[in-house]
Amino acid sequence: MGNLNRTDSNRDPRTGDPGSRPVDTAAGGAFNPSVHDIYWREALAREPYYTTDYTYDDYAPAYRTGYEAAGRYHGQNRRFDDLEPELRADYERVKGKSRLTWEHAKDAVRAAWNRVERIMPGDFDDDGR
Repeated sequence: MGNLNRTDSNRDPRTGDPGSRPVDTAAGGAFNPSVHDIYWREALAREPYYTTDYTYDDYAPAYRTGYEAAGRYHGQNRRFDDLEPELRADYERVKGKSRLTWEHAKDAVRAAWNRVERIMPGDFDDDGR
């Protein structure tokens, strides 16, 4: 795992590459995987769906599925619930060694989707969040 020390050239926590942006900004950082990784590593234990049976590495593909889908559908007025079959297929494709089934991952996918929606201006899926 990469070093999160900000004096270390802002290294990306996953790749170790210098130049990672540690702070999310409204548009520019909304889809930066490093920003989401840092956020969710710190936030996971506070989430209502979190269980100590799983590690961050189990949840990470679910978060990735959510924030990437939110970026892909931005401005298209597509609702999470309407896209669930596609999101499930996306998750199954990227889950790797995650032990989460879709039923366990779905809330994390939705949380990441909703976070991107909060970062971006407007209610881009028109669900009132």
